[in-house]
Amino acid sequence: MSDMRFSAKKAEHTEIPRPKRGEGQWALGYTEPLNKNEQSKKDDDPLHVRDRILHIYSKRGFASIDPADLRGRFRWMGLYTQRAPGFDGGKTATLEEEELDDEYFMLRVRSDGRLLPAATVRALGEIGQEYARDTADVTDRENIQYHWIRIEDVPAIWQKLDAAGLDSTEACGDSPRPFLGSPVAGVAKDEIIDGSEALAEIKRRYIGDPAFSNLPRKFKTALTGHPSHDVSPETNDVSFVGTVHPVHGPGFDLWVGGGLSTNPMLAQKAGVWIPTADVPDVWAGVASIFRDYGYRRLRSRARLKFLVADWGIEKFREVLEKEYLGRELVSCESPASPTGHRDHVGVHEQQDGNYYVGIAPIAGRVSGAKLVALADLIEKYGVAGARLTPYQKIVLIGVTPEVLEPLTAELDAIGLPARPSNWRQNTMACTGIEFCKLAIVETKARARDLVEELEKRFPELDTPITINVNGCPNACARTQVADIGLKGQLVMHDGEQVDGFQVHLGGATGLQANFGRKLRAHKVTSVGLDDYVTVVVGNYLADRAGDESFATWVARADEELLRGEKTLEAVSR
Repeated sequence: MSDMRFSAKKAEHTEIPRPKRGEGQWALGYTEPLNKNEQSKKDDDPLHVRDRILHIYSKRGFASIDPADLRGRFRWMGLYTQRAPGFDGGKTATLEEEELDDEYFMLRVRSDGRLLPAATVRALGEIGQEYARDTADVTDRENIQYHWIRIEDVPAIWQKLDAAGLDSTEACGDSPRPFLGSPVAGVAKDEIIDGSEALAEIKRRYIGDPAFSNLPRKFKTALTGHPSHDVSPETNDVSFVGTVHPVHGPGFDLWVGGGLSTNPMLAQKAGVWIPTADVPDVWAGVASIFRDYGYRRLRSRARLKFLVADWGIEKFREVLEKEYLGRELVSCESPASPTGHRDHVGVHEQQDGNYYVGIAPIAGRVSGAKLVALADLIEKYGVAGARLTPYQKIVLIGVTPEVLEPLTAELDAIGLPARPSNWRQNTMACTGIEFCKLAIVETKARARDLVEELEKRFPELDTPITINVNGCPNACARTQVADIGLKGQLVMHDGEQVDGFQVHLGGATGLQANFGRKLRAHKVTSVGLDDYVTVVVGNYLADRAGDESFATWVARADEELLRGEKTLEAVSR
């Protein structure tokens, strides 16, 4: 059970102005549900749905499922109905959710930054093979995501996950979503601090705790002690980022209020120093502020980022310290931001002289069979285990020098190269219309085809250019912070609506953090995407100054070069 300090609101210490119009904030007395989502959570704690799945729905079948559970509380167990076949993108916004429901589910499995040994990777692969038509995707929340799941099979899947030390509890829903942890925690030579134990303790204390099962909306957590900030801390609700205090030494800064979707905001930095042992308490304090003061009236304003934007970081810190921690945090200058992002793909030496090896499926798409093959290699070569990354990649930890080359050769043979092209390494895609009821266009296959075409057109690209492909405006693939972000929508072409994308250019996290340029009324068809990206990348290569990054070039480039309306002649470099 969680510490009871965090199970009730504490409004007696800090003066919080009451808004002119109620936003559904519990701490200010607005406890009556203001929409159907809030009513559903009040009617029954969503965590209770687990027992109904085990003892009723899995035995009686899909038709027996209460709609309030099916389209609501199931999410707290990592289950969403997937999109029924035959509905094109034009139907996404015009049909009711129940009309798009298939009788199969998507299932998300949490990893929470954990090291997954061979037996666990094998179990994940076998679930894909046995219950999910061989599907399995690595998501940018370090999950494994399955499709074609039958409700009848869920108890057996949970049993297999439990034996492997994993679960799907609160993988979705208005809850603490799966955590992002540094894929190289505890092994990277340049690591500031290893926060693995803090993440594990947060999960142990608070996941599945009713005190945090009814948040205003999703609550995303990230933690890293690596100087590359390899968990996209700017875009999470709460992040703990490695820092060094001049007296106390290594610890964590607190960043809050990040999030993307249709109203993107970067996290605000508290400028504090938190020792590892205190991270779980601070996490619970931030989550409690969100629960008690978060906006519940409108779903579109129910993320923590809106509260942080309204309060400001100083007020947020004051409330955290006075009402939830009962002590002041140690101030410390926030750590410097790195340039670019780090997904750890490739071969890198560890602290202990062994290696970690980052491997790259295309846009996160693997399969049950491929995970089983990966487990075979982990076992064969005595690798400590695998971690999933926030960039839809996989990192193998603890590879001894003598097996490095034969292992990487066999990884390449199963389609998981450790030395991929820049295009393959730096492309992500969300689930898309293949399975997602919110999507408007296809993404996974489109990303794969784009990568393969760009590998032919720019086989020796000498600088990373990230491409993030999203099937709708919700930015699950973090479109706004990619060099080339593609937001799926229907566009007009020759008088007809066709699949296409709105283009974001020059987005970034780290030192250059920004949401990229959106060119007025600029869209590209899915069919024309290969040629458009080719022209823009070619213009960059021809016009860049020295080692100028793509994001820096975009910020100064003429609009006609970014629209692809003008093609510069490439220069030899």
